[in-house]
Amino acid sequence: MATPTKNTTMYYPWHHFVLLPLAFLMAGYAITRYTKVAGDDDQTARLWFTVAALAVIGLGVLLMLRQHYALQLQDRICRLEVRQRYFEVSGQRFAPLEKQLSLAQILSLRLAGDAELPALAQAAATSNLSPKDIQARITDFQFDTMRV
Repeated sequence: MATPTKNTTMYYPWHHFVLLPLAFLMAGYAITRYTKVAGDDDQTARLWFTVAALAVIGLGVLLMLRQHYALQLQDRICRLEVRQRYFEVSGQRFAPLEKQLSLAQILSLRLAGDAELPALAQAAATSNLSPKDIQARITDFQFDTMRV
């Protein structure tokens, strides 16, 4: 695989080029069809109302996938935070330990105070501590009230 030479926009093809356009088309078509029979009290009107409602709900779900992307970014920032803090307090890179830890373990480690972070990270990696075990060993909690 070639190394990219510039920062390009990333697309998730299934979401951006298939599902989202189809959902917009379906919602638009269903709403248009329903508005033509909206005053009638027959099965056709009820059917198009149901189709329009489902299309709008489906479109809403697809648009909410954007939240998923934001949460992935937040996880990435949390990893960087632990890397930086670990380096600042220990003078060593976190990468060798990070390869042995899951995201949940890293997120638990970020709650530890600076003084206990290096030893706790080493223990988590060598003993494969669960996130709950990591949190149980923390004595100086650094609570995060900003995480979604």
